[in-house]
Amino acid sequence: MALEHEVRPIHLRPAAEVAERVLLPGDPHRALAVAQELLDGPRMFNHSRGLWGYTGTAGDGEPLTVQSTGMGGPSAAIVSEELIALGARWLVRIGTCGALAGDVAIGELVAAERVLPADGASAALGARGELLPDRRLTEGLLAAGARRTTVVSTDLFYDPREHAAADWLGRGATVVEMEAAALLRVCARRGAAAACVLGVSDRAGRRIDPEGLDMLSVRLGEVGFAALSSR
Repeated sequence: MALEHEVRPIHLRPAAEVAERVLLPGDPHRALAVAQELLDGPRMFNHSRGLWGYTGTAGDGEPLTVQSTGMGGPSAAIVSEELIALGARWLVRIGTCGALAGDVAIGELVAAERVLPADGASAALGARGELLPDRRLTEGLLAAGARRTTVVSTDLFYDPREHAAADWLGRGATVVEMEAAALLRVCARRGAAAACVLGVSDRAGRRIDPEGLDMLSVRLGEVGFAALSSR
């Protein structure tokens, strides 16, 4: 499915150069925390629409951008389209997820080996069946300490459907989130490489505490950066 028009960034308003390597948290505050941890002299790349982003020099001496996507597939699709149009080539989602399976613990890091598209954005972008992230980036995530798993992307955080989780479990998913499928579809269509590492923030009605979430966000950034450095 080809685009009928050229993508011109209108939602991101870059105040600095985008790096070819990009980490993509959903939350703008997490983007700031990761940028402060990983970047030397971070410069604000974008603040339009509250989607904070930063570019700076990473620990390996090469440029790195950390850009928030906002919540949900539609927002992630817009941000990733515009980043690629600006020059991004390797994109790693570093987000949080909820546990579906009983053996997934709060605070655990999981790397998507495959993503089940159960969201409208990836479907509109032509997703059919499971989506596969970039192999080399995923291997880097696993080498940095994440566990491989199957992820499902959905549109709803507060989902009233009684049987949705059971259906996803039956298809092999162990965690659920909202942005990975849209990111993978955009990158596949635009010729960029994408992968996804997630921290488990919710399980069986329990949620990680704020301090634990802050620590988890930084750890996600470190693992995502390790994968980008080893590509």
